[in-house]
Amino acid sequence: MTDYTAPLADMRFALTEIAGIGEIATLPGCEQASEDLVDAVLEEAGKLAGGVLAPLNRVGDQQGSVLENGVVRTPDGFKEAYRHYVEGGWNALPFAPEHGGQGLPIAIATAVAEMWNSANMGFALCPLLNIGAVEALTAHGSPEQQRLYLPKLISGEWTGTMNLTEPQAGSDVGALRSRAVRAGDHYRITGQKIFITYGEHDMADNIVHLVLARLPDAPPGTRGISLFVVPKFLVNADGSLGPRNDVRCVSLEHKLGIHASPTCVLAYGDGGGAIGYLVGEENRGMECMFTMMNNARLNVGLQGVAIAERAYQQARDFARQRVQGKPVTATAPGTYPILHHPDVRRMLLLMRTETEAMRALAYCTAGAIDRARHHPDGEVRATQQRRVDLLIPVVKAWCTDLGVEIASLGVQIHGGMGFIEETGAAQHLRDARIAPIYEGTNGIQANDLVGRKLLRDRGAAARELIAEMRAVEAALACRPAEDLVALRRPLATGRDALERATGWMVEQGEADPPRALAGAVPYLKLLGTVAGGWLMAKGALAAEARLEARTGDAGFNAAKLATARFYAEHVLPAAPGLLPGVTGGATIMGFDLERF
Repeated sequence: MTDYTAPLADMRFALTEIAGIGEIATLPGCEQASEDLVDAVLEEAGKLAGGVLAPLNRVGDQQGSVLENGVVRTPDGFKEAYRHYVEGGWNALPFAPEHGGQGLPIAIATAVAEMWNSANMGFALCPLLNIGAVEALTAHGSPEQQRLYLPKLISGEWTGTMNLTEPQAGSDVGALRSRAVRAGDHYRITGQKIFITYGEHDMADNIVHLVLARLPDAPPGTRGISLFVVPKFLVNADGSLGPRNDVRCVSLEHKLGIHASPTCVLAYGDGGGAIGYLVGEENRGMECMFTMMNNARLNVGLQGVAIAERAYQQARDFARQRVQGKPVTATAPGTYPILHHPDVRRMLLLMRTETEAMRALAYCTAGAIDRARHHPDGEVRATQQRRVDLLIPVVKAWCTDLGVEIASLGVQIHGGMGFIEETGAAQHLRDARIAPIYEGTNGIQANDLVGRKLLRDRGAAARELIAEMRAVEAALACRPAEDLVALRRPLATGRDALERATGWMVEQGEADPPRALAGAVPYLKLLGTVAGGWLMAKGALAAEARLEARTGDAGFNAAKLATARFYAEHVLPAAPGLLPGVTGGATIMGFDLERF
């Protein structure tokens, strides 16, 4: 497996020109995010990712986590790596200073999280779930719960989990059966949860489970679900650890990938009931949990970006070294690396440009979160929150689908060697495959995009996004550079298809919801593809301006223009072809179920 080197130049570019980190640093509460600090954070994170976490990626895949006498042992080196992570203060990056966080913008934390996931996705899943637990308790926990749990969770000394899924209730959370019975100032939790990432492990002193359960008198469905904090070890009033709670890991799942990450089956209440404490109000647990889930969906989308970057680096390095055949471009006798073959170059460019587009969309969304939280103008905050709500399902689904496709292309570039585990290319594909499934399958994300986000405001947020795309088209029209001229027509054509699809979805979603939802996945893909083209064009305008001003690395800026043009010529043309799939739901809904 090739080494991992964080693409710091492209990360800085995306933070500066796409997320707008300079403007974010002027917002209240974000002032410490100076250019020097951002550079220092990225540099140090790159060292930890490349020097400590990445070498353990193969180890984790081969060894996996194991369950021994009720204790989960993580692979060799993971405990030590997690200690480095905690001691470096990395877990505290985006959280509120009053609970021990560093208060840095989400955009910066997003770039850092990309590095963790590229270096070692199996390791990075532990802090990913912990971040969600912190978000949920910060938004909905009582002052006492925040005092007891947040400092340790924010430091990373303790880790958090999200407990939704049960054997009979996968994505249908309303069908869960776990019970919570009132017992004085707490509740007794009984039931079983499956697919709990890092539900048990040996890297932290305590694990804080956020558990969905149903009260005996609760109404049916999601309206009757409550959220509870259930620690592995009970926590005394002074913050010290008390006795072991009644929760046990009874088995680990045997998975296609992410072997290092323990996916646990947890049993609550085998000894009379695990002690849990209500978060928020009774029967309103789903509202609390969505805080955690939305954060996780952004970070899972980021996993698609991260695994694509790792697969690209692996394939690029292999293509530079692997000698195979004589390319048609050869001008002299001898042997050449496969990088010289036109189709290999095409595949590598596709991997690279789509990864850049995904990174841009993820960082753009993270920047919108920062504005929605910190901008002093309430109207701007509301506009940015609409943007976040619209783009979160796109980041999650579009980026994870592409992560799988790009990892598969990486195997293809390796040829037969890609099918051999020792090269490492296959691990990226295996690890990537879970991301379109967990935190809500990508079909659920598409349903959320159309059924909730689009119809809730009758397409207002989508139209705001489309207006910004038009503004970039207008800027392209004013610039004579050949690479920029080549971007305008494909972007305009894609934007027009998105505009037509959005109008159709809003109208049809109200008149015939099943038909609209039948086209939801193509619509999400259309939105992601065109949004990627918009941000690649926006980046190309910035790169061309840098070239004119002779600022920055000229080679890097020229490459940004080239990748934007490749995206416009090779990716964006597919966007209008998605429109018939968006509007063709009648064929799907009209098919006789007995014929399946």
